[in-house]
Amino acid sequence: MAYRPETYSSLESLIMLLKNILLVGLGGGIGSIARFLCQKYIYEWYPHPFPLGTFLVNIAGCFLIGLFSGFAEKGALINTEWRLLLTTGLCGGFTTFSSFALENINLLRTGHLFYFVLYTAASVVLGILATWLGLVIIK
Repeated sequence: MAYRPETYSSLESLIMLLKNILLVGLGGGIGSIARFLCQKYIYEWYPHPFPLGTFLVNIAGCFLIGLFSGFAEKGALINTEWRLLLTTGLCGGFTTFSSFALENINLLRTGHLFYFVLYTAASVVLGILATWLGLVIIK
């Protein structure tokens, strides 16, 4: 979307690509740090086999990506650079689907089948609903 080599010279394309990489990296770094802190403090507050920190981060991240996408779809509310920073970068670094998968394996390995089913179903259903809600709020 932001990178269109047919409309720019090679140097301009490279500069735009590097700028986009930096935006995604900056957002991703901020999102990853935010995820780490959220998970750390939630686990300290609620030490339990159910991975509540990752669960809440995933739902919040889905909601945020819905909001940001809604703003971008509205038109000039968020430009391409901000969309890259916020959706691909921040939300991509903040939401933790790979952690979600690993924690599900760990729940299965430790015999917590109920928490495995609850965590998987609730994350998928509520994540989709939160994304939809974010889009609906902006529209």
